[in-house]
Amino acid sequence: MDVHYCVVDEGVRTVSSNDTTTTPDNPPGKPPPDAPGESSAALSALLRVLGAVERAGNKLPHPFWLFAILSAFLALISWGLATADVSAVDPAGGKTVAVRSLISVDGVRSMINDAITNYATFPPLGTILVVMLGVAVADRSGLLAAMLRAGVAKVPARWMTFALAFTAMVAHIASDAAYVALVPLGGLAFRAVGRSPLLGIVVAFVGVSAGYDASPLITPMDAVLSGLTTAAAHTVDPGYVVTPLSNYFFSLASSVVLAAVITFVTEKVLVKRVAALPPEPEEADGEATGKATGDVELALAPEERRGLRRATVALVGYLAVIVVAMIPTGSPLRGEGGSIVESPVLSGIAVVLGLLFALLGAVYGRAAGTVRGGRDIPDFMAQGMREMAPILVLFFAISQFLAYFKWTGVGQVLAIRGADLLKDLGVTGPVAFVGIVVVCTVINLAMTSGSAMWALVAPVFVPMLMLLHIPPEATQAVYRIADSCTNAITPMSAYFVMALGFLQRYRRSAGIGTLASLTLPLSVAMLVAWTLLFYVWWALGIPLGPGAPVR
Repeated sequence: MDVHYCVVDEGVRTVSSNDTTTTPDNPPGKPPPDAPGESSAALSALLRVLGAVERAGNKLPHPFWLFAILSAFLALISWGLATADVSAVDPAGGKTVAVRSLISVDGVRSMINDAITNYATFPPLGTILVVMLGVAVADRSGLLAAMLRAGVAKVPARWMTFALAFTAMVAHIASDAAYVALVPLGGLAFRAVGRSPLLGIVVAFVGVSAGYDASPLITPMDAVLSGLTTAAAHTVDPGYVVTPLSNYFFSLASSVVLAAVITFVTEKVLVKRVAALPPEPEEADGEATGKATGDVELALAPEERRGLRRATVALVGYLAVIVVAMIPTGSPLRGEGGSIVESPVLSGIAVVLGLLFALLGAVYGRAAGTVRGGRDIPDFMAQGMREMAPILVLFFAISQFLAYFKWTGVGQVLAIRGADLLKDLGVTGPVAFVGIVVVCTVINLAMTSGSAMWALVAPVFVPMLMLLHIPPEATQAVYRIADSCTNAITPMSAYFVMALGFLQRYRRSAGIGTLASLTLPLSVAMLVAWTLLFYVWWALGIPLGPGAPVR
């Protein structure tokens, strides 16, 4: 994402005493005896745990090689199970499903002949590429960065925490670029209203990371997760389709609830934590610039404001055209029998979103001067596709692994046997959800790639719960909770280190423990609140999205 930076007095180092000890959040004075510090017993224990996680996580190979290793392991497992004639009876059709070995003539032929088809038909591939073509235009034109800055530019101090947290939920449309744009902006926004920039950095970082799978908008992650869930659901029902809108209602509500939780914990807990941090000494010359090197300029330029206004008009016009076009029952934008839920607009939401972002980016860019001609649009798309290269490489390894998993029948047999075990134990959906949250939350401490982890566990969890009559959309919603909340406390995330770097601009002595002590209360509170929200959703039977029942 293109972010505008303002460098001020590079030769003078900004210290935190002026920024963190003389604001309403951090009044000067002696810190209380129980102030969190690097020597406290609780923090020392936390650092040991985080250190162990970091060491274990560092031993994991790159996700590409991880799935290659898993494929080799699957080949051995399938050979052993096939040799032992392991099978299971599908309760849906009464058909016996036997495990097939990849280490066989048919298995080797399948791996070679179907490799291209496995990749080309991988459900998330086309969806994410189409969406990102449009997002790339919105990103490169500067629209997304301007939207994030506008979201907190003129917010009153008393609403700043909630506004920044909710803006982080909106920022998920920019994927990982949201970290780069919003985390430094959070520090600047809080300082602009006379509050500690440490709090702003933490709120922005936690909002983006721990709330990663919640947004009031449809994000690229929705496309990726729904594609992987669809592939996993095909183990039980080959015709089942999970759309990027399948969790939209739940995600929208989650973004508001999580922003409120972040606000509550920040104001009731973190304000006191920051105020309790011991003051740091002044610089040798006793001066500070009051502005850290590399801070994002908060105010919007006139051309940026003009661009946002025109993009808003374009957004309203685009949505109005779609709504008007869908009014006639015989409209081509409606599905069979005049259905809206099964309409091309929803089933082809990737195309609708891709066109929307491309349009808004182009309109904004023309008004702001970042798009000078028609050639800029495909150039922006090409630049966005170059940034997608690592994901496309990873998708190749994942697509082959999932195809092998389906071909061998290991996933189906495991799901059937697992569902039978849960039934025998009397385990119901709500109990199974707790297990998913616990397992995936722990895995997320070491494997921070949400798509990679879901590709690993979805082939087991989704069909297993489908056999317990739990929709794939519900399993995916539970996974979103587990995939998000611990992102803010694991040092395995590159953005954890990045957030620490921004924190150290305002407090030189800040370390991993400092950041973890500020993010841990938020992470735990969000995990608890988000899980409770899902159970309320489940109890009330509210649809998770258009045409997506929760049970």
